[in-house]
Amino acid sequence: MRDRTLEVLRDPLLLDVRERHMARLEMLYSGQSLGDVFVLSGIQQYTTDPGEGWPGWLETSLDELAEAASAACDPIIFRPLAINYDPYGVHFVDQIFGAEVFQMGDGSWQARCLATPVGTLEPPDLEASETWARARAVAQRFVELNVPGVLFGLPTISSPLNIAVNLYGERILMAMMTEPEAAARDLHVITDVLCRLHRWYRGNVPQPLLQCVIPAGRCQPPGFGQLCGCSTQLLSAGLYRDFIAPLDAELLSVYTRGGMIHLCGVHTQHLRTWHEMTALRAVQLNDRAALDLAAYFSRLRDDQVIYVNPCERMPVERILQITGGERVVVVADLKEPPRVSSHEKK
Repeated sequence: MRDRTLEVLRDPLLLDVRERHMARLEMLYSGQSLGDVFVLSGIQQYTTDPGEGWPGWLETSLDELAEAASAACDPIIFRPLAINYDPYGVHFVDQIFGAEVFQMGDGSWQARCLATPVGTLEPPDLEASETWARARAVAQRFVELNVPGVLFGLPTISSPLNIAVNLYGERILMAMMTEPEAAARDLHVITDVLCRLHRWYRGNVPQPLLQCVIPAGRCQPPGFGQLCGCSTQLLSAGLYRDFIAPLDAELLSVYTRGGMIHLCGVHTQHLRTWHEMTALRAVQLNDRAALDLAAYFSRLRDDQVIYVNPCERMPVERILQITGGERVVVVADLKEPPRVSSHEKK
């Protein structure tokens, strides 16, 4: 790592710009109108490589972030610098639970389902897990380097349902209906482990720098958590409400201010439950989920913020028509915030 890197990543100007954006984001979360549309386009160094070469990756990544520091000082678009060590991607926790995780030819990671019956899942010995030891080492080294201009993104700790589907496939979905006690047992085991992982990070990474996975597009004010709700599209409203929602709420409540659910499919059947979930303070919509923005905007609470990744069928212009620029974070690499026309303002 170059000597100048630490100087740049400790620059008070870099921190001041980020804090001014964070203050505006806090206003958005408190229900205030900002005037301008909040646009997020973070700059992050990211890897899913679980190998022992992480010290070199970390130092090289910080060098590259230092090169991007001037862009991060943009006073108009929020471009926070972030580091995100995400070993095995969405299968990080699966590997800790003992699933066989392997890399595909395109570089992505997959996991083979467990052969054991639903209802017999045992919590992993975290102290014996090399994957978890390495993840902790990366976080500890980041803290030691003292680079306050860089946010720290967690690995994909995901959610109880996502992990259960990764470990069991369709068997967990069937068990929720035919063997509810067995399914509930394993879902609680998973939830306890996920909460332990989050609590370790909360206790060991400074809160102003701690973010959940993909902070470049999901950055929240300090004190908020996140979970991945991808697989909730597989459940009916009742099954989610009765089986999963209490576990999601428990996981988000590890954080003092609640948190965000990431969504990427068709999940609107759960809007009533999410409206009532006090720990849920934001949703993040991309791909198919973004097409349902109008439903999320009209049916969630006024204190629930919506992050939207624009796409072909939900361009920025349509996002503003639906929201008037209120309660929304537009996640896109724009040169300046889009303007809200007078007829779009609420």
